[in-house]
Amino acid sequence: MILFDTDPSRYRHWRLAVEADIATLTLDVNENAGLQPGYQLKLNSYDLGVDIELYDALNRIRFEHPRVKCVVVTSGKARMFCAGANIYMLGQSTHAWKVNFCKFTNETRNSFEDSSSHTGLKFLAALNGTTAGGGYEVALACDEILLIDDRSSTVSLPEVPLLGVLPGTGGLTRLTDKRKVRRDLADVFCTNADGVRAERALEWKLVDAIAKPQAFDAAVRERAAKLAAQSDRPNEAAGIKLMPLARTINNTQQMTDLRYSALDVAVDRTARTATFTLRGPDGEQPHDLDAALKLGNQWWPLRLARELDDAILLLRTNELDLGTWLFKSRGDVGTVLAADALLMANDKHWFVREVIAFWRRTLRRLDVSSRSLLAVIEPGSCFAGTLFEVALACDRSYMLDIEDNPPSIALSTLNFAAYTMGSGITRLQARYCGDAHKLEGVRATLGKSLATADARDLGLVTFTPDELDWEEEVRVAIEERASLSPDALTAMEASLRFGGAETMETRIFGRLSAWQNWVFNRPNAVGEQGALKVYGSGAKPRFDWKRV
Repeated sequence: MILFDTDPSRYRHWRLAVEADIATLTLDVNENAGLQPGYQLKLNSYDLGVDIELYDALNRIRFEHPRVKCVVVTSGKARMFCAGANIYMLGQSTHAWKVNFCKFTNETRNSFEDSSSHTGLKFLAALNGTTAGGGYEVALACDEILLIDDRSSTVSLPEVPLLGVLPGTGGLTRLTDKRKVRRDLADVFCTNADGVRAERALEWKLVDAIAKPQAFDAAVRERAAKLAAQSDRPNEAAGIKLMPLARTINNTQQMTDLRYSALDVAVDRTARTATFTLRGPDGEQPHDLDAALKLGNQWWPLRLARELDDAILLLRTNELDLGTWLFKSRGDVGTVLAADALLMANDKHWFVREVIAFWRRTLRRLDVSSRSLLAVIEPGSCFAGTLFEVALACDRSYMLDIEDNPPSIALSTLNFAAYTMGSGITRLQARYCGDAHKLEGVRATLGKSLATADARDLGLVTFTPDELDWEEEVRVAIEERASLSPDALTAMEASLRFGGAETMETRIFGRLSAWQNWVFNRPNAVGEQGALKVYGSGAKPRFDWKRV
């Protein structure tokens, strides 16, 4: 089983150093420490294991080092920043592994930009050597790119000429949408395997600045300081230590149980379902920020966000046949709303901003997971505020209509602003297709406990069977979903979840789901004579010249 939790004492590929308000993440890949056997990570190339460490390091900077205002991403190898995703790893991987790898990598890159926009953490790519493919895409996710001008180092996106595939972690989209590179220049750049050296890279807007080798370190310090000056992260604050997750995994042939402190996941491989049960706050909860800070990573909103994020990643990677995820909850609506109220009352504080940002990114991870998502709202549920956002992320929801001990839902202020989707709008805005009148009607219910009939009339849930039909209707829905083509469902869900105008993020994931997914299946890339298969063998790829 592939696990996604680690810590700096176990890093094999990254070094994290913090000095005052600057953190430096140095990529120095151990080429013999690939996540799986069969390839070496030469030239600072990466696999999923390298990305898992990067993801962990970013979260530790966010929570354990609140005074850090700028992160410098650089290389520990001379004249080589990063050669991108390891080609031999891709060549031997299954289609599903490649696509999930690209998806996780995309999410980590996008989190750079989310932190820069919402929590003030800035990023500088200090390219001290040749930078290719996914290495350049790491740089593209940063606020600024500084390239060494040593007459040999280049930046490139060589996937099309070398591998017959697309730059899979947002490269094409960030060139046009973020860096505003001209289409004709981008065409030349993306079809030139040799890359572009410093002066032309600066001219074409592929980088923000260049520096000669003798001036490079000083230029890094100067540009990092300027980015740090743009940040509003605190000058003085104690960090929150991210302790290991409390997680147990119980495996049998047909079932897997994941148990966390505030989340259980039950896997049924026969039915091809996973049931997530989210638990609301238990016991006495903090009434002010000081009490929440004392709890640190055990404060319920952060604890559950970390656990849900981990469970999504574990199932996405290790349980490929589970096409339907069911979401349930247990707890008290009032205590969930109280936790949300504390978050909202302190939403300018660095710690609270990071907790909200963690939830936003985790919910977005749910949005782009290629699974059918169903919410089941029963007596004892606590789908309120932040937890109701999980129900809103689902493709449909079922809420029991019963007189005795009825379930209820509730909205908080966080539902209306904090948890935007990759499309830049909230799930409520997406649900009502931009109808401001309906949205205002829902806003009038803020903090109120809504019974099944109210939820139905407001359009907040999909179906409300009574107790006679409940079990049968939910069972039929699950079995029907499981009987449909996973390919068609994935394409349908990806299309329906992001209505309205596109953003750079939705374009990145849309292209990954459609174009890159498709290209990874084509013989020109992965056939026996495809570019990805014959790379490094000395043989030329054999292409089918028909354009499809």
